[in-house]
Amino acid sequence: MVPRVNEGDETPMAEPDAQTPPTFSAPPPPPAPSPAPAAAAPLAPAAAPPASTASLDAPAPAAGAAAASEAKTAPNDAEMARASAVLATVSDAYSAKMVGQERLRTSLLVSLIAGGHILLESVPGLAKTTAASTLADTVKAQFKRIQCTPDLLPSDITGNQIYDAATGTFRTVLGPVHANFVLLDEINRSSAKTQSAMLEAMQEHQTTIGGEIHPLPKPFLVIATQNPIEQEGTYELPEAQMDRFLLKEIVEYPSPAEEFEILSRIDSGVLDPDRHVTSAVTLDDVHLLQDVASRIYVDPAIRNYIVSIAYVTRNPAPYIGEERARFIKYGASPRASIAFLQASRALALLKGRAHVLPEDIRELRHLVLRHRVLLTFEADAEGIRSEEIIDQIFASVPTP
Repeated sequence: MVPRVNEGDETPMAEPDAQTPPTFSAPPPPPAPSPAPAAAAPLAPAAAPPASTASLDAPAPAAGAAAASEAKTAPNDAEMARASAVLATVSDAYSAKMVGQERLRTSLLVSLIAGGHILLESVPGLAKTTAASTLADTVKAQFKRIQCTPDLLPSDITGNQIYDAATGTFRTVLGPVHANFVLLDEINRSSAKTQSAMLEAMQEHQTTIGGEIHPLPKPFLVIATQNPIEQEGTYELPEAQMDRFLLKEIVEYPSPAEEFEILSRIDSGVLDPDRHVTSAVTLDDVHLLQDVASRIYVDPAIRNYIVSIAYVTRNPAPYIGEERARFIKYGASPRASIAFLQASRALALLKGRAHVLPEDIRELRHLVLRHRVLLTFEADAEGIRSEEIIDQIFASVPTP
């Protein structure tokens, strides 16, 4: 059964294929060895928990944690209106230069507002670089592009110390990663050593050069791209680094009408590299969006829904059947639950709401899980895509 925090209620959930998964006689082992909090008894997800249901965030928050939680007040109408105005400006500036790719715009904005990073995968020529540079231009932020190659060194990204003969000392030269928006073009062409240089920057928002820590600017967004059709001279991203991307977006081909419009805009000069957007927002506006999004309300029922989905990815057999479960090599890590929480808040803000709905979680399912639910070689051989498995996982968990 999918675990939930309500103790003593164990309602079995019928599977779509009429098979009933077994009921746990004991809860899954707690993540921490500390014996202080009692483990929650597992339950099948219900449509909505009672008002007395505790949140799955923590068993019993300490006084300090509770005070910090109460200090975050819900965004008021004025803040929501200001955030909507900023988002409208960004969207209009994006659409003025980009043709179509609305899903890509949403994914980029969700990543920016949630303070995460995004991995874009597509064949060449689908305006990934243009989208990233347009977003940076709209925000009037510092934008750096790094073309990844097999001979790229970690110091080419993070920076290095250079000896100054005139003074007889070393001086630090910061690398291109020290920018608000960093585009890692074709990240899978760089070696594993170079890819690992981004781990500290993406996770801790800092770099270490010569033993000295250099914080990265805020906001900090990494937009990495990879080409799925060329395998020669490429290095597959390790699972540890894939997990650090908040979202993974698959960029599709434009429609014939959109491609016709692209040709028209090229003739009109809209897509010229030296042509910048006329209306823009500031970095302070981005900080406002991030602050408002962090205070978007997420009901305990939604949190339980998120945790239930993550749990089923790790224990799929009772819920989607052995036939499909054998295709899953590894389930999603707790970073998936965190990503759902952060990204759903950002998506709710994009839609002008001060609360998260279950539909937000469902809309984000592929973006959050397609690079975290790892499939077996057998699944690849049979043409099973991760999106199919993810859809079946969501079908097996009732929506609150």
